[in-house]
Amino acid sequence: MKNSSLHELDQNESGAAILVEGVWYLVYDDGDTMGRRRFTIAHELGHIFLGHELVDGYHGRTVANCRPQLEIEADLFAARLLAPACVLWGLNADTPEKIADICNISMASAKIRADRMRVLYERQNFLTHPLEVMVYEQFRGFMKDKN
Repeated sequence: MKNSSLHELDQNESGAAILVEGVWYLVYDDGDTMGRRRFTIAHELGHIFLGHELVDGYHGRTVANCRPQLEIEADLFAARLLAPACVLWGLNADTPEKIADICNISMASAKIRADRMRVLYERQNFLTHPLEVMVYEQFRGFMKDKN
C-alpha cells in the first residue's frame, strides 16, 4: 500500500509490514524509485516469512542508523529474492550497473549484491544445491531473453 494514501511511515522509514486482525499489509514509500520500492517490499516480506517478532503490530520499527540482526536478515532475504546469485552468475552479471538493470533494484542494493557476487565468483561454487538448480532452471527463459 502506498504511504502517500495512508501516512503510516515515519519520515526515516521506507516501509513497514503491519498485521491487522490477521491480515498483513505492506506499506512502502511511493516517493522512492521503483528499484527502492521493490527492495523495500521484498525486505518487508522477509520479516514476515522469516517470522520476525512484531513490535506493536509492526515489522520495521527500528532505531534510526541501527542495523540489528533482524534488519540484516530481511535485507539478505530481499537480495536473494530479487537478485538470485545463480541467475546473476548465469547472466555474467558482475557489476552493480548490470545487477541494477537486470534485477530492477537500486544502485545501492546492486553495489552490495555485486560485492557479495565477487566472493561467490572467487569460490566458483554455483549450482551445487538442488534448490539452486531449481531456481536456475526456472529463470532459464529470463536469462535467455536477457542475453
